[in-house]
Amino acid sequence: MELELKKPIIFFDLETTGINIAKDRIVEISILKVFPNGNKESKTWLVNPEMEIPKEASDIHGITNEKVVTEPTFNELAPEVSKMIEGCDMAGFNSNRFDIPLLAEEMLRAKVNFDMKDRVAIDVQVIFHKKEERTLSAGYNFYCGKSLENAHSAEADTLATYEILKAQLDKYDDLENDVNLLSEYSTHNKRADFAGFIMFNDEKEEIFTFGKYKGQKVVDILTKDKGYYSWIQNADFPLYTKKVLSELKERMFTNKKENTLEDLQNKFNQKF
Repeated sequence: MELELKKPIIFFDLETTGINIAKDRIVEISILKVFPNGNKESKTWLVNPEMEIPKEASDIHGITNEKVVTEPTFNELAPEVSKMIEGCDMAGFNSNRFDIPLLAEEMLRAKVNFDMKDRVAIDVQVIFHKKEERTLSAGYNFYCGKSLENAHSAEADTLATYEILKAQLDKYDDLENDVNLLSEYSTHNKRADFAGFIMFNDEKEEIFTFGKYKGQKVVDILTKDKGYYSWIQNADFPLYTKKVLSELKERMFTNKKENTLEDLQNKFNQKF
């Protein structure tokens, strides 16, 4: 079953130096862009991470320091990557928890803006785990009847993820061929940031999920403990988490400013 799309969607996969979203770097990125008319374009880059690739990571994806030493850095690639994914929804395998957060960190580190406004994300792994509880290689065999050659190659994993999602739509009658509904189905919890430090409660208000203010509304904490904002901004939190927090603070300031102006206007009108 082909995807029913209203705008382009990118399937992508990252190979990295490790699994720490805030500290690790991309060593390979592959993007498959699928258009509403069914056309596709793809691109794969090796990336110089500007840090040592641990042997443990190289043993998994086969990318060594020597292999990427002459490749471009992500700072150099970021504008091209940003242009390719502009205006697209996103999909991947474990992408909500890892690939999208780490890509966001690399983008922001390169001073290229990145956010999820006006786009949705489909995590094919979540659909898979809700339905079958398996790995990518097992999922490829289960859904597509194929053996995943070159597993942990970003390009092979990206293509397999795309094929699995289409096969999932064929297999499960209750899965709607709609990007927004697939995004909703493949999301465990609604996060304000990617790393899950800030979530939404049942009233769709941002709350902290960690530390001494766990479960409390962000706007309340930023009002009563102004130093908490500074602490997070200067601590080792992901850049996207800091970006979300800054936007929340700016929203609070704007709302307060608008309310103050409205109060002044009301007072002025009452005099006449």
